[in-house]
Amino acid sequence: MSIVSAVLITLTCVLVPLSLITVWVHDIVLDTDRYVETVAPLASNPAIESAAADRITKAVDVRVDGKEVTADLAAWLESQGLPPRVGNAVKSLAPQLDDAATQAAHKAATRFTQSDRFETVWKNANRAAHSALDHALTGKGRGAVGVNEGTVTLDVGAAVDTVKQDLVNAGVSPADKIPDVDKQMVLVQSDKLRKFQNAAHALDVLGNWLPIIAVLLGAIGVLLARRRRRALVTTALGVAFGCLVVAIALVIARRFYLDHLPAQVQSPAAASAIFDTLLRFLKNSVRTGIVLGLVVALGAYLSGTGRLPRAVRGSMERAADSVARWADTHGLHTGRTGTWVAAHRRWLAIGALLVIALWFALWNRPTALTILLLVAVLLALLAIIALLAATGRTTLSRTHAQNGRPGPVGGGVP
Repeated sequence: MSIVSAVLITLTCVLVPLSLITVWVHDIVLDTDRYVETVAPLASNPAIESAAADRITKAVDVRVDGKEVTADLAAWLESQGLPPRVGNAVKSLAPQLDDAATQAAHKAATRFTQSDRFETVWKNANRAAHSALDHALTGKGRGAVGVNEGTVTLDVGAAVDTVKQDLVNAGVSPADKIPDVDKQMVLVQSDKLRKFQNAAHALDVLGNWLPIIAVLLGAIGVLLARRRRRALVTTALGVAFGCLVVAIALVIARRFYLDHLPAQVQSPAAASAIFDTLLRFLKNSVRTGIVLGLVVALGAYLSGTGRLPRAVRGSMERAADSVARWADTHGLHTGRTGTWVAAHRRWLAIGALLVIALWFALWNRPTALTILLLVAVLLALLAIIALLAATGRTTLSRTHAQNGRPGPVGGGVP
């Protein structure tokens, strides 16, 4: 392997995992529709519902002046001739009266967050404020989601207004006097956000060109190598390893963040749900990269000239020939189709591989399961081609034997 080839392959192994991050930034973080689609399930997440209900309850802050109400009631009872101890007992109910009002507000907030109305408010707020997610990464944009000195907040003013109206409709008249103010729910808080913003800006500049550059560098590196098949195996394994490093880094980052949640984050469970949801597609992409790298490396290795690859392919050929001979003895023939496949087997196998590769390239958001499915389809196609080619060889052998000429023995592996 030449020095230039080695350098290009090394760059590919580094750039492919990095390109997955850039694609995530562009297609998920900086795309309104995909962003809303990503965060929409959070509206029905129990941790988010509970955190939102608690924050809305604090924002509503319905408080009856329990001391004043109980004092007036105690004075009236005493004026009716009741002993002072009755008035004192009534006055002691002031905290319970305040708690009852708070509980009424919390029940109304809980009903709201568990209803379809909250999901609608959540989606609309996130869609209208999607520019703020860009603000979270680049420092630009304004909206219901705000970022200030490392703290990401969501304005729950619309939800507060709805709950206020529900309380008024339920007969809690003090709720009508709640002032109209913006209320913030802290989603994420990190002193490292500024560093993330700088990194995101660099990724945004590279954009969707980075995956193309990575693939081109890898292809050139393999083509310039003296032993291309080995270079392809090395590149695929290197890409898989790079994606594995990113996957491990995400696990460590999640654990570190959740173990060091600041006081501004009201709900650790909600913070965990938000972290996992926002990074879901990136994690899927990383897992897909790992599986794809391993599959390509294994396929390239098994197509080589080593002892094990030859033994594997030889076993498959002998199995195909055995099936073809069994079919021939039972009167099952493929005729000209089999002989044509036997003559063009190599190109048919390459065509099947290209079709699967194109299918993968056009698949919207492929996953590791997608790759395994496509590999299964490819193996099925190659098996069918191998069986047809074996029946073709069997037909040619039988024809040559009938004409007194030796026929082909076995078949080459493409």
